[in-house]
Amino acid sequence: ASFGATKTRSLSSRPSRRIRTSSIRPWRARYVFEASFLRASTVADFAERIIAWQKVYGRHDLPWQRTRDPYCIWLSEIMLQQTQVATVIPYYERFVRRFADVRALASAPIASVMACWAGLGYYSRARNLHRCAQQIAASHGGEFPRSVECLAQLPGVGRSTAAAITALAFGERAAILDGNVKRVLARHFGIEGYPGSPKVEREFWQCAERLLPKDEIEPYTQGLMDLGATLCKRARPVCAACPVNDTCVARREQAIDKLPTSRPIKPRPVKSAVVLAIQEASGAILLELRPPAGIWGGLLSLPE
Repeated sequence: ASFGATKTRSLSSRPSRRIRTSSIRPWRARYVFEASFLRASTVADFAERIIAWQKVYGRHDLPWQRTRDPYCIWLSEIMLQQTQVATVIPYYERFVRRFADVRALASAPIASVMACWAGLGYYSRARNLHRCAQQIAASHGGEFPRSVECLAQLPGVGRSTAAAITALAFGERAAILDGNVKRVLARHFGIEGYPGSPKVEREFWQCAERLLPKDEIEPYTQGLMDLGATLCKRARPVCAACPVNDTCVARREQAIDKLPTSRPIKPRPVKSAVVLAIQEASGAILLELRPPAGIWGGLLSLPE
């Protein structure tokens, strides 16, 4: 059964501003999102549908869902940044076998951490992971802080990741805003503009916080992430199975391919480098440790 078949009040019935600027796209001129216009009934209905859908159709068997250990949830959230679930799972399982808890990770040499991360990409995440573990061990007694504000100050965490940890590990009421969630909110509420710009990001945060349910924050948080990852995908979204499709602005206005707004295109820089390959008679090849910052930071490579 499709959750989208449930009849509710259309979002188009609530107040909206009329824009008369010719630069605005036609579909945008008919609907403009503002967080203050979200009615309590709309907020409750949206959250209830997401929660109900997640309990039946959401993901429940991912390795990091079998525990409420903040270490495991933190590790999975960091690995899932810019990386798909299928890619992360074997790395996550290998990582927790090698570093069982935050103290084990904090005391490990950075070389061991980088070796375990090798192949997952975005290597600054691994360096920040190690720094974060050391800071938790040294400044927090090996225990993860429970507040979003405190977690967000740790290396590599940030506001959304901190909210995901507190919601999934501690059941705290906090709004998340990762890439999947931004896509869901942009399409459903018709939020235009590049999500990475400060002004538009503030609008997203206002929306995300306004939508938070009073209870069942864990299935709601997981449901938003699942919806963006499995149905409201970047390409070929499965709108027919979406639990909130009948109140989706992008679907109604045929603007699914326009939202969220893409990053402004910038010319790509062209760089060149010379590398030196030195091989001994034994077959050994000379490698050097790269600087922490920059491409392949902290990894071994040919001298450049």
